[in-house]
Amino acid sequence: MTQKVITYKRLQKELMAIQKEPPPGVRVNPDNIGPTLTQWTVDMEGAVGTLYEGEKFQLLFKFTPKYPFDSPEVTFIGPNIPVHPHVYSNGHICLSILTEDWSPALSVQSVCLSIVSMLSSCKEKKRPPDNTLYVKTCSKNPKKTRWWYHDDSV
Repeated sequence: MTQKVITYKRLQKELMAIQKEPPPGVRVNPDNIGPTLTQWTVDMEGAVGTLYEGEKFQLLFKFTPKYPFDSPEVTFIGPNIPVHPHVYSNGHICLSILTEDWSPALSVQSVCLSIVSMLSSCKEKKRPPDNTLYVKTCSKNPKKTRWWYHDDSV
């Protein structure tokens, strides 16, 4: 079995799982997923009782042929990028499981749950301190960023 086939089968399985049991406030629209399953748009709603309650966001997942051994590229897209200390105004997310702490045991479901949790635990809506410089100088692909994970408290 080729890596491409492994990736396709894994993504099929994950799509069925997240449609059957999505994390709270998360929805995947199969119409927004191409036939190769390599790009997904995920709708997300801010959890009740949090700073983001009632807000709607979209995540874009891009998968390489090496998935699940290679992490997906995950960014917020659309007109409403959450204002959060770990989310840049261009949609890039500073979250270790998207880069160095990625494991093939993780899934779209677990990444979405981590992002919901990250947003839900936020105490103050603000951009990362280096937002302006980062957005001007970063790569289009956040996986090419050498992130410095320094604050787990938000």
